[in-house]
Amino acid sequence: MDLVIRNARVVDGTATASYRADVGVTDGRITVIHPEGRGGPRPGARRVLEAGGLALSPGFIDMHAHSDLALLRDPDHSAKAAQGVTLEVLGQDGLSYAPVDDRTLAEVRRAITGWNGDGSDVDFDWRTVGEYLDRLDRNFGGRGIAVNAAYLVPQGTVRMYAVGWDDRPATEDELRRMKQLVAEGLEQGAIGMSSGLTYTPGMYADDAELTELCRVVARHGGYYCPHHRSYGAGALEAYEEMVGLTRAAGCALHLAHATMNFGVNEGRAPELLALLDEALDAGADISLDTYPYTPGCTTLVALLPSWASEGGPEAFLARLQDDGTAERIRHHLEVIGSDGCHGVPMEWDTIEISGVSDPVLAGHVGRRLDGWATARRLLVEDQLGTTILQHVGHEENVRAIMRHRVHTGGSDGILQGDKPHPRAYGTFPQYLGRYARELGVLSLEEAVAHLTSRPAARLRLPDRGYVREGYRADLVLFDPDTVAAGSTYDAPRTLPAGIPHVLIDGRFVIEDGKRTDVLAGRSVRGGRRDR
Repeated sequence: MDLVIRNARVVDGTATASYRADVGVTDGRITVIHPEGRGGPRPGARRVLEAGGLALSPGFIDMHAHSDLALLRDPDHSAKAAQGVTLEVLGQDGLSYAPVDDRTLAEVRRAITGWNGDGSDVDFDWRTVGEYLDRLDRNFGGRGIAVNAAYLVPQGTVRMYAVGWDDRPATEDELRRMKQLVAEGLEQGAIGMSSGLTYTPGMYADDAELTELCRVVARHGGYYCPHHRSYGAGALEAYEEMVGLTRAAGCALHLAHATMNFGVNEGRAPELLALLDEALDAGADISLDTYPYTPGCTTLVALLPSWASEGGPEAFLARLQDDGTAERIRHHLEVIGSDGCHGVPMEWDTIEISGVSDPVLAGHVGRRLDGWATARRLLVEDQLGTTILQHVGHEENVRAIMRHRVHTGGSDGILQGDKPHPRAYGTFPQYLGRYARELGVLSLEEAVAHLTSRPAARLRLPDRGYVREGYRADLVLFDPDTVAAGSTYDAPRTLPAGIPHVLIDGRFVIEDGKRTDVLAGRSVRGGRRDR
């Protein structure tokens, strides 16, 4: 064999009790598991790694990642690799870079500069989903990428492509074109479709349109992953809408960053979970992901009312610079509660600037906003590229939701900005260290299952998510007694502690706590077409 990991505490992804074993790897797959006490000769290999009781688990799957360009520009990508993440799901929140034409590409780059940068350092030599996945595979001179990646067809981008930025129902021809684009993306390897229903232009789609697209997703065996219409006022109604819509379409549902935020939802997580349990018991196919933190993170422009962005980024900037229109925007934000801010009137002191696109504005990073005048000026000067932290979460809701039977882990990690949310660098060790070891919200075995086998089942991956013979050797060795997120709100790019080894396809991407030069990641495609 290529490698034997000796004396490991195997936490195999089943949520059952861990056990001691030697684990052998050959040609990127687990070939032998020899439990302690089995008897007979122990497996040998060209290399033996003494685990000394470290926990050995499947690689972690980040169900909600924003590394769409980071994987192309950064061969190191320790933000995720050092956490033990071996697979990320991209194309989130309805906005990403395929499928596009030249016009749509320019618009989507502008729209999500705050998430991924403007992309000026990336060669956008693709237009289709399949070409994007091929680009991941041949990146860095054909060596690949840092970790594996799957992709969701972004519904907002699809609508931008077929309809534009108009707030209106799609015509029959436009709907037909959107269904074609979604089908092509799934046939080319996407594993489902995402939406950002508080982001324009995806939020302009009504339920009938979304249902038709979800029927396409269902026919291709994918799942629908919506950032739904509200996480604040009307959150429960928004969840219920997504459950009903996908049941009508016969489509699997995965709820993105399933939080209950803002003051109106404090203590209301049990109501959400009861809604989900009722649907699950009736036969619905539902899962969800969360990050183990209370604040959220998005772009500043996303909080504004959707009518202000109709027509695209240039039209939005023009409205911001018109005093009369800017006053209407302020009234919606502060008095009515804009749809972009989930129907809740703005509390400016909850908004912290986490990143700017223009370095001249870097002095704003880390500051709380003091009102609309500052926000307006910053949006214009930064050309809509500002990212924020929004301090509106509730710890009791976070803990209740992460205990649920269909919960998985997702970082929602935006890597852009001088002061990103610490979840980008810390989500997975935060689950293992704070919420499993320190707080006991989950047992270690339960936490690992939430981060491995459950997401692998949602992605319909037949050979990932467990430590089992024949499965891919995407593995993490960590110390259950010391594993912890190093990232904080003050130092968000600090790497975690207690994760000395990470393997993808049996190759060390993290070894003795340090990033190697191995690029073992590839696209993981729907329809069991991965690699």
